[in-house]
Amino acid sequence: MIAMGSTARSLAGRVAAAARKPYWQRPGPTYLVRRWPDLTATCVATVFFWFSLTPSLVPRPWFLQGLIGGINAAIGYALGVTLSWLFRLLVARRPSQAVRAHAWQAYFLISPVCAVWLISESAHLQRQLRALQGLPPSLTWHTPMIALITVALWAVLLLLARAVRLGASRLIRLLGRLLPRPAAVGLGLLLSSLAVLFCVQDLVFERGVVDVADRISKATDGGTKEGVTPPTSRLVSGGPGSYIRWRDLGFQGRNFAGSVLTSEEITDWTGRDAVDPVRIYAGSAAPEAFAYDEDPVAAQVDLAMKELDRTRAFERDVLAIAGTTGTGWVNANVVEPLEYMHDGNTATVALQYSYLPSWLSFLVDKEKAAHATRELVDAVRARWAALPPDERPLLVVTGESLGAYAVEASYERPGELLDNVDGALLLGPPNFSPISQEIRAHRDPSSPVWRPLYEEGRHFRFAQFPRRDLARPAGPWQEPRVVYLQNASDPVVWWSYDLLLQRPAWLDDPLGPDITPEITWFPFVTFWQTSVDMAVSYGVQAPHGHRYGASPVDGWAAVAPREGWTDADTRRLHDFIASRDTPY
Repeated sequence: MIAMGSTARSLAGRVAAAARKPYWQRPGPTYLVRRWPDLTATCVATVFFWFSLTPSLVPRPWFLQGLIGGINAAIGYALGVTLSWLFRLLVARRPSQAVRAHAWQAYFLISPVCAVWLISESAHLQRQLRALQGLPPSLTWHTPMIALITVALWAVLLLLARAVRLGASRLIRLLGRLLPRPAAVGLGLLLSSLAVLFCVQDLVFERGVVDVADRISKATDGGTKEGVTPPTSRLVSGGPGSYIRWRDLGFQGRNFAGSVLTSEEITDWTGRDAVDPVRIYAGSAAPEAFAYDEDPVAAQVDLAMKELDRTRAFERDVLAIAGTTGTGWVNANVVEPLEYMHDGNTATVALQYSYLPSWLSFLVDKEKAAHATRELVDAVRARWAALPPDERPLLVVTGESLGAYAVEASYERPGELLDNVDGALLLGPPNFSPISQEIRAHRDPSSPVWRPLYEEGRHFRFAQFPRRDLARPAGPWQEPRVVYLQNASDPVVWWSYDLLLQRPAWLDDPLGPDITPEITWFPFVTFWQTSVDMAVSYGVQAPHGHRYGASPVDGWAAVAPREGWTDADTRRLHDFIASRDTPY
């Protein structure tokens, strides 16, 4: 009992001592790493964490909130360290230990209370955002886990930064034995920066993230979705008589070809006679592609053109060129409505340039996406233009996400697009897409960036709710028509490096219809929030986030309707596409 009492008193004494002096004082300036965090930097890091709790474009789960909080806390700490260093550089006087102790005491008393309150308030704001975007208001928001993930990630990033600092200091010290001090510092910092850049880019990203993603994606590309079988139609790549083997289509190509509608399925819905649609897909794994060492895309385009000729695609009523995403995906909700609308008398051609996920293709294959799609567009357009005008099919282009960028990059300017197609339907184009970027930059002054009006809507119109949005403005809508399906809450459309330091135009009044008024821009914070938003942008219901649902029906009805097509037909087809399960 006496020993236990002594232990308790000893422990109580240590707690009291820690409360009186709640920080560690390094014994001397020779310590290269300050083991206790800087108070100013910690306060700035905490404020940055609080900023990260504000809502963004789409609702996010609690574990990603912890991730955002940790990253932003680390950024805030770096800024705080810089401010603290500048203060010490300019002000010789240092606060006394008593003042420092009281400051830490106040921090430990106030910050946890504020953090718990703000995390709870952020849960309320997330529920409001969920309700605004048609999701159930229920939400699991683990306050302790958010705080734990944030602190753990912040600590890991802080330790990595201090390890780099320690290594740089030791390198400078070694170089100082051979070189003058200024030269040693300059060379040491340069070598340290190069080492960090090499580790992050070459080891972590290229040999780590990219290689792992490449192996996983390559294995997936060799598989086939359950329930998808080789087509029996001779009008489809991978089917009987095709120049392209089923196994060479890739995962998404097999989905696209193996789920083709039949004339019977189309007739069952329309009640009219129909024909089997043409679907052409040139996968990147085709053996012929490897014969073109300099430009394997040229081999894919040649195969696609042979397939178009074999299936007599240029004799169809509509010929659609579809830009694909990083994995080669073509949205069935874009292809099937056109086939139903035109009784199957359509041909759709697509080309795979990668099997990596779109976010990774953006980083390593973006130019390849533009090049591959441009080659296909140019080849199809040349063959189409050589036909007598009265024998040409309606030539349209379409694409979603990175596929929309690939289509836009094939034309670059709005006028060039209008001069070369009979219509276009583009969904959720990334912020860096050249045509939509130009349209937003030169939009009519009265229109918001999330629903831009370009040249009074004569050719280009943007819609989130097509039945309402495409009717604006009331003036004439001339042909060719270009429809952009663009949700105000789509982070893919708004993500940009500019978010780091520049307030975006999509936060100006008036806000988009599904953006909460509680959203606020903060330097660095909003960038990481929007980055995470892209990862969860499919977790909402259309038309919100990066989900567009059955809206392509309304888009095609405006761009390339069949003769005699009515608004009632559009509503009926929209309801049908929205109610059925997508084939892949």
